[in-house]
Amino acid sequence: MAEQQSQQDLDAAFFIRWLTACAAAVEREAAHLTDLDAAIGDADHGSNLQRGFKAVAEVLAKDAPATPGAVLTLAGRQLISTVGGASGPLYGTLLRRTGKALGDAQSVDRERLADALGQAVAAVAQLGGAAAGDKTMLDALEPAAGALAASYEGAARAAAEGAEATTPLQARKGRASYLGERSVGHQDPGATSAALLVATLAETAGGAR
Repeated sequence: MAEQQSQQDLDAAFFIRWLTACAAAVEREAAHLTDLDAAIGDADHGSNLQRGFKAVAEVLAKDAPATPGAVLTLAGRQLISTVGGASGPLYGTLLRRTGKALGDAQSVDRERLADALGQAVAAVAQLGGAAAGDKTMLDALEPAAGALAASYEGAARAAAEGAEATTPLQARKGRASYLGERSVGHQDPGATSAALLVATLAETAGGAR
């Protein structure tokens, strides 16, 4: 099923299903994300994303854009306007830049989505001044974008492994960096939420369960 889906074009309805599923996944995992953030951040990552993705699902239910790019652009704008802290601008940029890279196409394939996501991840890195290994969401997003061209399942695995690999790292960016060595031993909440969204993409595509 996953391989069959990977050869199919993804239309606006697919991306609406994905983002709606993301809202449900974030709702389910909000407490866990907040617990992770309580150890090395402001203890609001889960609640912030919960509010933001709920708003995304609501606006998409009312106003369903006709193209994948327009869906992602609208979702990104909604996140920026409703999510506090760094998460709103970073996730908003991720979705908006992916949408911009997809352009006005009525549908896209997995390979084109992977290319667009790679461009968006680069924009997030530039915005946050971070790189892989800094104990941020990029530790999940960069490997996921690299693996997506081959398969959804591979992207989900790469993101999950990247998030888990942040545990022994010392944070070099963001609020957690203020803790210095005390940030070691805690999984990064941003990388964890990023991995959750990639896993949900794979599930929506009929891939990893």
